[in-house]
Amino acid sequence: MTQLAATRDDATPIDHLAAFFKAAGDSLRLDVLRVLRNDSFGVLELAQIFQMRQSGMSHHLKVLANAGLVSTRREGNSIFYRRSLPVGDSLMQPLHRQMLETLDAMPLDLDLRAEIERIHAQRADLSRQFFARFAAGTPAQQDLIAHFGLYREPLLGLIDELELPARELVIEVGPGEGGFLPDLATRFERVVALDNSEAMLERAQEHCAQAGLDNVECLLADALAPLQLPPADSVICNMVLHHMPAPAEAIKRFAALLKPGGSLVLTELCSHDQVWVRDSCGDLWLGFDQDDLAHWAADAGLLAGGSVYIGLRNGFQIQLQQFAKPEH
Repeated sequence: MTQLAATRDDATPIDHLAAFFKAAGDSLRLDVLRVLRNDSFGVLELAQIFQMRQSGMSHHLKVLANAGLVSTRREGNSIFYRRSLPVGDSLMQPLHRQMLETLDAMPLDLDLRAEIERIHAQRADLSRQFFARFAAGTPAQQDLIAHFGLYREPLLGLIDELELPARELVIEVGPGEGGFLPDLATRFERVVALDNSEAMLERAQEHCAQAGLDNVECLLADALAPLQLPPADSVICNMVLHHMPAPAEAIKRFAALLKPGGSLVLTELCSHDQVWVRDSCGDLWLGFDQDDLAHWAADAGLLAGGSVYIGLRNGFQIQLQQFAKPEH
């Protein structure tokens, strides 16, 4: 995440304070910070959410950036904004933290929530369109990034070392063609595979049938929507989060599926700048920073656990992250 400059290099503490209060002295800018709590949006998306011109939204973002309240991340040719966290021991840190805590205690207005959901739906539709083409016969390109065999053994090692409440139920979100389901079926009494693509789920079901798995259930369902499932000992999500429209919200949903003491295991790409994956692999996000995943997990009530990093020859890096749900 690239922090935008708060003020000029010779700015005094009073200058910083003035920039902070200027940014915080506008109700729309405060709403922008609320919208950016656990999500990143481009300027056009924010303009859509607040139903205003791009130029007006750009002005508000510049004021927030000058106060050090928002930061940016480049995703290919697009720039996404998210709010900055109060870190370090600066004089502004307590004020910054108190302001965010106050904003987070206020529920978002229904109209803002509706606009955010519309943006998420637009992002999700892009992903569905890609996988619809893939299911219809478009050659798979995911192996150009990372073949499953490259991280299968480290992933199994991480799962085998988990101290889980039991090994009664594991949920895999986005199983793809089902390549990991046989491994899970030998380690858990029951496996539930969730996918919102009917065509991909059929491939997973065929894979399970060929492998003779009788403890795997493939469900056509959106993991981000409320589900009537028993709490799981573990939730597994392999190379799926970067296809999801709202990664932070997805982690919250995954956490809700877990038993106390259960673990979420994520396999994901580290942040990268290879923009071709958007068209070739249907990626919405160019990987994730470890700190972002840890922050989103903490906000979902999860504790950071084990991690493994795997460097690939093509310049990508894979991260395996485990997060535990506290028992109490």
